[in-house]
Amino acid sequence: MSESAEPRAVEILLVEDNEGDVRLTREALREGHLRNRLHVAEDGERALDFLYRRGDFTNAPRPDLILLDLNLPRRDGREVLAEIKADPSLKRIPVVVLTTSRAEEDLVRMYDLHANCFITKPVDFDQFIQVIKTIENFWFTIVVLPPA
Repeated sequence: MSESAEPRAVEILLVEDNEGDVRLTREALREGHLRNRLHVAEDGERALDFLYRRGDFTNAPRPDLILLDLNLPRRDGREVLAEIKADPSLKRIPVVVLTTSRAEEDLVRMYDLHANCFITKPVDFDQFIQVIKTIENFWFTIVVLPPA
């Protein structure tokens, strides 16, 4: 019986301009049960460069999951989500909107743009860590995702 190869690391693109939230997300994913590689784009334009493998990102992997903030410099999360979901080569990548917004109009608009889910970021450190762990568990343990 041959030994199976170690599963590949899960590729996660975090689109977030708040360094504190990036640090917390990185820490929560480190504590998780899955091998993962977290890639960070600090604005919407860099996120699209990553997804389309432009500029500094010519060798970027295709993410298995995108964690997307709404209020970003250059191109906001609403524009990024609209472009992702309009592109046949990207639209199947799950996008989790992770934002401080509690506005109903943002919630409705994100689902209209085909976000896979909308989560309001908790301000409490422990709750934030738990949310990230829950996202990881749900999307990579429970859900069956289509092939890349």
